[in-house]
Amino acid sequence: MQNSNIAIFSNGLAAAENKCERARTQAHLADKNGGSFLTDRQSQEVAEAAKAFSSAPSPSAKAYPGMFRSTVKYLLRTEVHTFAFSVAANAILSFFPFVLLLMTLIRHVLHSALMYAVVLQLLRDYLPAGQDFVIRNLNALVEAHQRAQVLSLLILLITSTGIFMPLEVALNRIWGFPNNRSYLGNQLIALGLALAGGVLAMLSIALTAENVGLLESLLHGHAMFLIRLVAFLVMKVSAIVASIAIFFLIYWLLPNGKVPVRAVLPAAVITGLLSETLKYAYIVALPRLNFQEVYGPFALSVSLMFWAFLLGLLLLTGANLSALQHQRRLAGFSPSRRRS
Repeated sequence: MQNSNIAIFSNGLAAAENKCERARTQAHLADKNGGSFLTDRQSQEVAEAAKAFSSAPSPSAKAYPGMFRSTVKYLLRTEVHTFAFSVAANAILSFFPFVLLLMTLIRHVLHSALMYAVVLQLLRDYLPAGQDFVIRNLNALVEAHQRAQVLSLLILLITSTGIFMPLEVALNRIWGFPNNRSYLGNQLIALGLALAGGVLAMLSIALTAENVGLLESLLHGHAMFLIRLVAFLVMKVSAIVASIAIFFLIYWLLPNGKVPVRAVLPAAVITGLLSETLKYAYIVALPRLNFQEVYGPFALSVSLMFWAFLLGLLLLTGANLSALQHQRRLAGFSPSRRRS
């Protein structure tokens, strides 16, 4: 439906522009041959062309409602929910091994108490439920034998592929790329993205810890409220920037085809910001969902799974909107377009 509307608009606009061009040419020839004025027929053509051009439907008037309808239709597809649930399940399976490896590296390799405290604060802020339970068990695993860390690495290698494989298929369909990567190719890109995510997380944690340490040294341990406030703000900004960067890398590198940076960068920024808003909305809604009454001891697992599912839907929605906007831009129908 959108393609037919665009085609109708294109045909009408082209016809109007052709009439204008023909009338301008005739006027130029008339002026060149003696400065005569336009004939009645030529004047009528100019008037008709101007009327057609001015009455042509502006795509910007329907761009956003059209994108909204397309997004709703996309989210109502069964396959989208299948992809989102697959991503959510593997994200939950890979999240805890990833955090365990990160905490082990900081505690036993980098020996940084500040960075370790930042990780714990990030967990309290990022997880929508069960923060104390998760942190207590992760602390116990960090102090456990080395075999737990080795198993975490193996699980992370397996589950990271489970995240990016359905995501690649979904993104390929969004962008219209007919072929998916081979299994080995998907493994390589999944490991690369997982490594990039780990590096971004480590940089975010190190930046926050460095700023907190610098502020503590300058204030000599005084004004702890100010130190905590600055630490929280730096942590939030760093975490949001890291989230935006991860969304961007997924949108840009994971599809099996060339995706323009200009098309996915705004979507990554918006998705990163919306994920933070969605988290707080989910936290507010959790008491009303009352998972504890329905699922009993499994309420925490269900809460985290549903949160990961919502994030998966948000990620796919951002990719779909970026593809729609890119198609409109290629057709010359960006909402920011101005008539000359």
